[in-house]
Amino acid sequence: MADFHQNGNIAQFHNLRTRSVEEMNYELETFAQNRKICLILPSLFSELEGPALANIIEELSKLRYLHRIIIGLDRADETQYRRARSFFEKLGQNHVVIWNDSPRMKAFDERLAEHGLGPQELGKGKNVWTSMGYMIACADTAVMALHDCDILTYKSDMLSRLLYPVANPSFPYQLSKGFYARVGNGKLNGRVSRLLVSPLLISLKRVIGDRDYLDYLRSFRYPLSGEFALRTSVLPDLRIPSDWGLEVGVLSEAWRNFGPNAVCQVEIADDYDHKHQTVSPEDADAGLNRMSTDICKSIFRKLAADGTVFSPNVFRSLKATYYRRALDMVEVYAHDAKMNGLELDRHEEERTIELFAENIMRAGEIFLENPNETPFIPNWNRVNAADPALLTELLTAVRADQDEYSPLPF
Repeated sequence: MADFHQNGNIAQFHNLRTRSVEEMNYELETFAQNRKICLILPSLFSELEGPALANIIEELSKLRYLHRIIIGLDRADETQYRRARSFFEKLGQNHVVIWNDSPRMKAFDERLAEHGLGPQELGKGKNVWTSMGYMIACADTAVMALHDCDILTYKSDMLSRLLYPVANPSFPYQLSKGFYARVGNGKLNGRVSRLLVSPLLISLKRVIGDRDYLDYLRSFRYPLSGEFALRTSVLPDLRIPSDWGLEVGVLSEAWRNFGPNAVCQVEIADDYDHKHQTVSPEDADAGLNRMSTDICKSIFRKLAADGTVFSPNVFRSLKATYYRRALDMVEVYAHDAKMNGLELDRHEEERTIELFAENIMRAGEIFLENPNETPFIPNWNRVNAADPALLTELLTAVRADQDEYSPLPF
């Protein structure tokens, strides 16, 4: 059973095991009569062939409160798109598969580029941004949720608990963020959150001093979780990062747009396991190597926007402070793992910390060398201001792909 601790910065909702999921789902169905609920699933075609997604679809098919499910499909050719259409037909709810690599969607990207609004790079950020644009164009949804397609331990109550705080009209929350213990296969996981984000935030506070933003980020038990829910009225003004800083970027946008009283975090699972990224120490543009750099840049950019002045000396001090703090925390994690009968490779953990320490400096250098870098995709309010026809064109392109390419057996 979880504790009932509140940190005083953002609301935390725990699973005290005192209410059945059936009762919660019934209440969500009641809310959904007047406040339609949509789910976004950003997916690679390869995930359709993986071990997780079939179970996710089976679990989702049980939920009657979902008005629509939007699947953003990346890295798929025509045959794969048609097979994906067949795969997702197992969903009982209204759903749509957005083929992001279709000729029509490529043409839409070119239209965005004509206005200087095109995403800077492909990836999850662009996928999510496009799916949000489609939802905005539909103009019939009050609440949306998003989660990944590689969750091996998925249960439908994860989504119900995630949605409840923003779906309940009597609650004030605009953003709900999921948290859980990252444990799987007898191991303590969540390396980037444990070994980078937590000690980095502590170290930033020591080096640059108190910041409300740092206290806000430190309030999240798992800031890098891929599960969050939002009231859709805030979507047009939401700026989505195009790099691997998506999760931190969304939290930063919530800090800027809503304030902490409109943000909550929810315990959505007892355990959680998904596809693990490799560290890729030999390739700075892949795996956790790339992810750690992007996350650092995202945090540095937000602090700079709030008035923090960075310099090479600041980043050198930050690296040294982080390295010492991270090593101290590894010892605590090792004791925690031992006490719970879990595996933790101290040598590999410390090697990962060494890489992350170098990437703090690398991210700092990139930040100082490119002060005008704009990794955020323009929000949909700006897209609509540039050309009000673009949202309609997106809607038309997705529907035309559906009409032209019939499903193939998966």
